[in-house]
Amino acid sequence: MATPRAGRREWTALAVLCLPLLIVSMDVSVLFFAVPHISETLQPTATQVLWIFDIYGFVLAGLLLTMGNVADRIGRRRLLLLGAVAFAAASVLAAYASSAETLILARAVLGLGGAALMPSTLGIVRSMFHDDAERAKAVGIWSAVMAGGVGVGPVVSGLLLEHFWWGSVFLINVPFMLLLLVLGPMLLPESSNPSARVDPVSAVLSLVAILPVIHAIQGTAAHGWSVTESLYAAVGLCAAVAFLVRQGRVASPMVDLALFRRKGFGGSVAVQVIGMFGIMGNAIIITQYLQSVLGLSALVAALWSLLPSVFVGGAAPAAAVLSTRIGRPAVMAGGFIVAAGGFVGMRAAQADSSVVPVLLAATGVAVGLVSVATLVTEYALAVAPPQRAGSVSALVETAGEFGGALGMAVLGSILGAVYASRMAQLLPPGLPASVADAASETLGQATVVADRLGGASGHAVLEAGRAAFVDAMHVTDLAAAAVLVLGAVLAVLTLPRHVAGPGPAAPSEVVEASSAAYGERT
Repeated sequence: MATPRAGRREWTALAVLCLPLLIVSMDVSVLFFAVPHISETLQPTATQVLWIFDIYGFVLAGLLLTMGNVADRIGRRRLLLLGAVAFAAASVLAAYASSAETLILARAVLGLGGAALMPSTLGIVRSMFHDDAERAKAVGIWSAVMAGGVGVGPVVSGLLLEHFWWGSVFLINVPFMLLLLVLGPMLLPESSNPSARVDPVSAVLSLVAILPVIHAIQGTAAHGWSVTESLYAAVGLCAAVAFLVRQGRVASPMVDLALFRRKGFGGSVAVQVIGMFGIMGNAIIITQYLQSVLGLSALVAALWSLLPSVFVGGAAPAAAVLSTRIGRPAVMAGGFIVAAGGFVGMRAAQADSSVVPVLLAATGVAVGLVSVATLVTEYALAVAPPQRAGSVSALVETAGEFGGALGMAVLGSILGAVYASRMAQLLPPGLPASVADAASETLGQATVVADRLGGASGHAVLEAGRAAFVDAMHVTDLAAAAVLVLGAVLAVLTLPRHVAGPGPAAPSEVVEASSAAYGERT
């Protein structure tokens, strides 16, 4: 029996599916250039700024696997439309947030909506395209849109901030979601697997394992270690242990622990976490430096930040070719070392520098880490048995989301802690305590304080803030470089050059695996 071919309806439906995917991936990076504007309006503390950044990624990562199972259980189109409603509502709430706490809550709901949207889109693609070649093309488009959204986000943000208030970076989500709600029921097929099982206890434990630990990291960076932070960390670690124990006992685990007994698999997941840690941690540092230190507008800063992508385009194919000669682990280790060198090179960027030093260093970081990202998913699929490729893809994707959010949280915490320490030394004497405390929270707050003070005092506060941020950036860059060197060591020590066992799946199996990534059980 001939495999049915996709027609105009299926390809039009794919275009409709790309709308929410683009928006969800954009929301990872759309805030990068909006922070100074949000700081001026909401005046968040340093810890709150980190939560505004981080909560979206952590909720998204924590619920991806769960939502894949939910999509199987209740229907992928149904969950997609429910996710669109949640995402649109949260976008409106975020756009008109009157406090930092409200914005953090809205970003958390955005993460929930994104986690519902992402697995549903890929599951529906799987159900629409039956021909191997057509499905491979469709999944390739899906992946390109996913990756492109992260890069487009800052540019869209810059364009909007040039003409509108910061809430516009969220409101742009709404018409896309409304369009999905109108067109989705007409064009998208429903598919489900009623036998799929959802383990709500595992879902709750996965979030409780993440959020309290991150709160402890951020609180310690801002205020020092305390009994309260110790309790938060203990709760998170206990939840993590409970989660792992439960995965070994339930019939349908979110994470198949047996995979980690295969040589090289655990190392490849760790490499994915560290790679995304560096990519997103670098982004949060660079965007603040371009805007708040060099004084570039959001649009100009966004356009400059695209420059490294010119060189990144050649990194992926070069890494693939080189890996056939010297092995994927060696190329990944080399990528980490190049990226670490880029972080060290950022020490050449000063408060009065041109944009050239930081862009050269950022290019090194991007080229190195893209080389890692190009190979790590393929490597994990090669290590695992082909029949487990779906859960492997889901786990690697979740590891990437978690690593990116962790990079923003940890490196952002180091940045904030060193900045506050340096500001205490650099601020001009005689400032009221409340003014000094506000300026020491974030560079965005220091800019607001400087504008209010005006004159020589305001200029002194602003110069102190820029100098303190640069000093903090240099320390943070060294910390990031150290983590990436650890990634290089892990790649060499834990990833065998030649994969034992079943080897890579055939191309059609890999496409099938990608389509199954978020809970496909058919």
